[in-house]
Formats: sequence, structure tokens, C-alpha cells
Amino acid sequence: MIWKICAAAAIVSALILGAPAGVAQAAQPDDILGTWQAETIKLEFFKAGSEYNARILWGNRIVESDGTTFKKDSLNPDPALRSRSLQGITMVTGLVYQNGEWSGGSLYDGSAGRTVNAKAEIADGKLHLRGYMGVSAMGRTIVLQRVAMPSAPGAKTPASKR
Repeated sequence: MIWKICAAAAIVSALILGAPAGVAQAAQPDDILGTWQAETIKLEFFKAGSEYNARILWGNRIVESDGTTFKKDSLNPDPALRSRSLQGITMVTGLVYQNGEWSGGSLYDGSAGRTVNAKAEIADGKLHLRGYMGVSAMGRTIVLQRVAMPSAPGAKTPASKR
């Protein structure tokens, strides 16, 4: 019986406040900035004017078998770019923030030499980056975790207990 009263109180509170209980706050435009990684890729998002882009820091499909040497962009449709390294290239371009998500961008897949549409959203603290051709439902999503920023050199850390 008490749980029914608590549930009713939560519903009434939500209606009064105008939002359902437990709903996360919408992402802010610059929340995408910084370094994000999944098991197979690591990206650094940055802002260029009003757009958001990302450069690749590492990816298992764009490095040689030693795991550290970056492959060349040999499959790029532009012959002039085929000799460049894939290290640090800007692979996500043109994302624009609107209504809690970033959309309207492009994603370059250096391992295939192909560019697809891109959009992104942050849900539960994870970045969901979706690449697709034509319709968003016909694509693939990579879920990335934010990489914690290391402490600045010389930053004070709490003294340990003696």
C-alpha cells in the first residue's frame, strides 16, 4: 500500500514539475567535445566554427598488424590523398547540434575509402555515433565512452593518510 502512495506522489510531482521522474537532461552542444573511445576506435571531437568534427587517434582497422603504425589512405577516392597517413585525419565532419543531438555530418571510413552520413547523440553518458547511407535506419552505430582527462602536470593531488 505504501508503494502505491509513493508512486502516486512521484507521478503528481512529475506532473507539477512538468517532466517525468528520472528523465535525463538533454545534452548541451559542447558535451560532445573531448576524447571518446570504444574497443576498436578512439576519436577526439573538436569544434570548428558552428560545426563539430572528430579526428581519429587510433583504430584497429587503420593500423598495421603491429597495432601502432598507421596505414596509408590508399582507398581514398581522391588519388592525391592516397599517400597520406590515416593518423590524425578528420574523419567526422559537419555535425551540427540541434534538439539534443548532432546531425547533418559526414563520416569517412579510411579502411574502406568511403564517406557516409553521420549523426550522434549522448545517452547515459555514452556517445552513440551512427554512420549511414541514405536512411538512418540503414546504418551502424558505434558506442563510445568518454576518456577521462589526465591531471595537468604539477596539479596537486589529495595528500594520502598517514
